Amino acid sequence: MYDLIILGAGPGGYEAAAYAGEMGKKVALIEKEYIGGVCLNTGCIPTKTLLHSAKTLQLCREAENYGIKTGKLEIDYGHIRKRKKEVIALLTKGVEGKLKRSGVEMIWGEGRLTAKNIVTVNKKDYETKNILIATGSSPAVPPIKGIDSSKVLDSTAILELNKIPESIAIVGAGVIGLEFAYFFNKMGTEVKIIEMLPHIAYQIDTEISSYLLKSLENEGIDFALASKVTKIDKNGISYTRENGKTEMMQSEFVLNATGRKPNLENIGLDEIGVLYDAEGIKTDLQGKTNVSGIWACGDVTGRCLLAHAATREGIVAVNNMFGKRDIMRYKAIPSVIYTNPEVASVGMTEQVLQQEEIGYKKNILSLNISGRFVAENGKKVGYVKVLTGSQYNEILGIHIIGEAASEMIYGMAAFIEMEMRVDDIREIVFPHPTVSEAIKEAICQIK
Repeated sequence: MYDLIILGAGPGGYEAAAYAGEMGKKVALIEKEYIGGVCLNTGCIPTKTLLHSAKTLQLCREAENYGIKTGKLEIDYGHIRKRKKEVIALLTKGVEGKLKRSGVEMIWGEGRLTAKNIVTVNKKDYETKNILIATGSSPAVPPIKGIDSSKVLDSTAILELNKIPESIAIVGAGVIGLEFAYFFNKMGTEVKIIEMLPHIAYQIDTEISSYLLKSLENEGIDFALASKVTKIDKNGISYTRENGKTEMMQSEFVLNATGRKPNLENIGLDEIGVLYDAEGIKTDLQGKTNVSGIWACGDVTGRCLLAHAATREGIVAVNNMFGKRDIMRYKAIPSVIYTNPEVASVGMTEQVLQQEEIGYKKNILSLNISGRFVAENGKKVGYVKVLTGSQYNEILGIHIIGEAASEMIYGMAAFIEMEMRVDDIREIVFPHPTVSEAIKEAICQIK
């Protein structure tokens, strides 16, 4: 009998498996396709590899601003794709090694719960004390006429293009849509994004998203906001503006970037009586489902569709199932949009604070007060927005747009995790010269 069987080898699943294995538990990890899940194979890692090529190209094009003269630049998309595959292969080997060192048994195939302590794979039953469901998510398909057209690609299929398209229409201005828009724009593709909401990046602070919108528009990306796609056919993609006017555009490809849905089908949830709905499996903050001994983490819960959130959820679940009390604190989970400029956020947005009628103070400061930022970014702009509680000055949210925002946000997550106040942060020494000094200054200006 196993102590734990995990369905799905994405970040939530494989990290939980390795962690439990290091505890000395007997663990099996079931996977039907590939180790690393969407993040490693068709999501976080391949897209960031592509984005690095785009950012390198942008840096070369702007090199003369920094006294470096370059010759004619050429894009070798075949090499970009080759490098993407090499990065994935290298990291996959790393995960495989980690699982092996932790004593985790890999079982290949589709796992299905046939009892609350039995998982069936390839017609063979495996008995276990605990089951962790980490089956992830897949691209959502909205009810748009023609969405099944061969010219419509999702975030997985678009990675397999063997050439740079001349034009692309992107449906959805969330993280996926924005990152691909930035990449293809830098590669020379004509890009237009069609978004139902009146603003982009719905999950981040709207004031910060407005800065990102302006930056991407300045790069030549076209946006149709407050617009609904109604039809996709051989003539193009039709969409209706907020004023009711219908417009059409032609593009070589259409990217469906309207979000993701949890993978709930064919894993035995109904038979075992696990509670779920279209948003995902219902869990508490310890990772428990309504069925004793069955746990869930990651995208399949629909709580927070981020790889690092899945990892933490998996570890929290493992701790609790083996007697170590632990709990998820979602308010301190950071998120990033890897465009250029980057956007990184943690904690509550101003619109959420207003909706929940929480008293707050705010401060917005340009990153240009940092000598390091000016030296490395010239006339480019960046901002940090700080939100604190109106009574105790505790940090409620920090939102950054600018170079290397992704590499600084973890410290801001720690501020929120530790429930730090402005006066606590005054005592922390930030290195000079760094961009992070602007963040401290923005915090300390709040009285």
